[in-house]
Amino acid sequence: MKTAQRFSSSQLNYEFSDPALLTAALTHRSAGSRNNERLEFLGDGALNFVIASEIYQLRPDYNEGQLSRLRATLVRGTTLAEIARDIGVGDHLKLGSGELKSGGFKRSSILADSIEALIGAVFIDGGYEAAAELIRHLYRERLANLPPDEPQKDAKSRLQEHLQSRKIPIPDYELSGTRGEAHQREFTVICRVASLSIESSAIGSSRRRAEQAAADRVLEQLIGSTKAIKTSDA
Repeated sequence: MKTAQRFSSSQLNYEFSDPALLTAALTHRSAGSRNNERLEFLGDGALNFVIASEIYQLRPDYNEGQLSRLRATLVRGTTLAEIARDIGVGDHLKLGSGELKSGGFKRSSILADSIEALIGAVFIDGGYEAAAELIRHLYRERLANLPPDEPQKDAKSRLQEHLQSRKIPIPDYELSGTRGEAHQREFTVICRVASLSIESSAIGSSRRRAEQAAADRVLEQLIGSTKAIKTSDA
């Protein structure tokens, strides 16, 4: 395993004043109580803010929905895991024996979390500007080559992406009732995000339409909510 200090200077383009923060950022919870979960939480917030600020300036013609979709693409777990692989984070992770044997150093969720933790560690060590500069460094090519806006997806897809980008389990849909004659049947569906204690129901002329309407209502609640919706990846 390469030394943590060498990793900080070559791949992160940042030198830590407190090397213990770097060690903690690269330590998975399976390896002990001094791990990267709290740093990951902090880094997630900084990452979302800085990426939002960058694309706000780079795409002045985008509306809120377009900016939200673009940010979700850039901060989702798969993108973070790609960045982690690009800079070789897996070679430096400290894992418990079980995770090590199962190949945890290659697992996308662990790699993605480590990038957020590294951002959080730099935030603590050097402040906001240092963390923002690290994010710009890690995202330099991606920000220079932003993907085009995707066509508006249906409500269920948008809700699922919104939750997955924040590492929240996908919603459950429950058919709670039907009424009416066969040719005029109405379906009532409940869309529930159990981990956030959020749910909404809707009625539609088909189960699919009811699910879409319920998903749209839950998405509206989430977008306008002030809840702290960050959760750890199991």
